[in-house]
Amino acid sequence: MTEKDKDYKLLCLVLSRMTFLTTFEKLNLIKKLDSLNNLMVLSIEEISTIIGRKSRARWDGELFLNQARQDLYIITKFQISMVLYTDKEYPALLREISDPPFLLFYRGNIDFLSKFCISVVGTRRMTSDAARSCVEFAHSACLDGTNIISGLAFGIDRKAHEGALKAFDESSDKNIAGKTAAILPGAIDNIIPEGNRKLAQRILESGGCLISEYAPGEEAMPYRFVQRNRIIAGLSSTTVVIQAPPGSGAMHTADFALGYNREVMFHKAAFSESSMKISSIVRRQLSLQADKGSTEEKKLRMDPKLFVQDGAPIIENYADCLRCLSEAPEKRNCTQANTNLLTLFD
Repeated sequence: MTEKDKDYKLLCLVLSRMTFLTTFEKLNLIKKLDSLNNLMVLSIEEISTIIGRKSRARWDGELFLNQARQDLYIITKFQISMVLYTDKEYPALLREISDPPFLLFYRGNIDFLSKFCISVVGTRRMTSDAARSCVEFAHSACLDGTNIISGLAFGIDRKAHEGALKAFDESSDKNIAGKTAAILPGAIDNIIPEGNRKLAQRILESGGCLISEYAPGEEAMPYRFVQRNRIIAGLSSTTVVIQAPPGSGAMHTADFALGYNREVMFHKAAFSESSMKISSIVRRQLSLQADKGSTEEKKLRMDPKLFVQDGAPIIENYADCLRCLSEAPEKRNCTQANTNLLTLFD
């Protein structure tokens, strides 16, 4: 690595830790500054002038630079790669969202993210039917060459990755089989949950990847799970919810996907009798706690039934998903059957 390359990486790593700036403000700083040293000597007032708004954030250039040097040491030692928003390798669909990550840290291969991907999400407390349906969906998708995006959590996420890996193991041509990407809520050098570390290693061995927007050493704080969900939604044109109660993390992902003008579909397993009973309990709990404008009130609006009533399709399998995608929204057979399915459990 040349000194020039090292300085540029350090500049990007410093900016990635400046969480008081948006991605586009960070890019503006890179454009206006021609070196790492020029950033280090700026005051917070001068930074505010460049970005066009007043910031009261605490800014200590030397402290941030020391953190960046430690980050560079870790990513070099553990062979962690990084890709900037402006790099050609940065996933194109993710670049389109309103709040894209400035920098992605990753291990493995990210080239497949430029091909057709489906995000598969759901609850940690899944039913046996949802677990089976998830594995089958991801397995069929990857045998067809489609790539699966999920979050490496227990439950549906794990089953989505396992279904993808099953397809890879069975495929006679490993280059054709779809891959799987796990998007992490914390730093890439600290895989959580710990029980999924072997799964993460299998993902890498199969040609997939692990991705995080957080610098080395950063913990998976609660709010970062929601931030991570926007990346899961942003990496694909379609998000499939296998099973998720109202207000859950998976429903946040679905909400992000809709906000990005992406397709959102629900698997039939999300409306099985056992799934609907769980959703009903959660819905009642949220209703009791909900005040106007409260977090609970917002979560109530993230309800699978409401999404379906607004036109989100209910699908039975991967082939059904492809069929829906090939049809105009107003002519989808899977959408026309939604009302009858939901009525069964009202």
